[in-house]
Amino acid sequence: MRLRVEFTTEPFDLEQAPPHAVVAREVVQGAGLDSVDVGPFGNTAEGGADAVLSAVGDLLRRAIGAGATRVSLQVNVVGEGGA
Repeated sequence: MRLRVEFTTEPFDLEQAPPHAVVAREVVQGAGLDSVDVGPFGNTAEGGADAVLSAVGDLLRRAIGAGATRVSLQVNVVGEGGA
């Protein structure tokens, strides 16, 4: 099964990326997912179910640990193939 996660972390800072946002992006970029798109107002990543779910758990723990007061995410099933 393939999953796509879309997420944001708060609080926002329009001047520079806060530590919790940087950490969250590092998690998904280092998770070995098939595609990762990071942006100032939202991020998406896609891959096999096990990889995405593992990354989501790590993302939540590390972003909150780095000061996030809110993490909004949505996970969608996007296909049946993949590792």
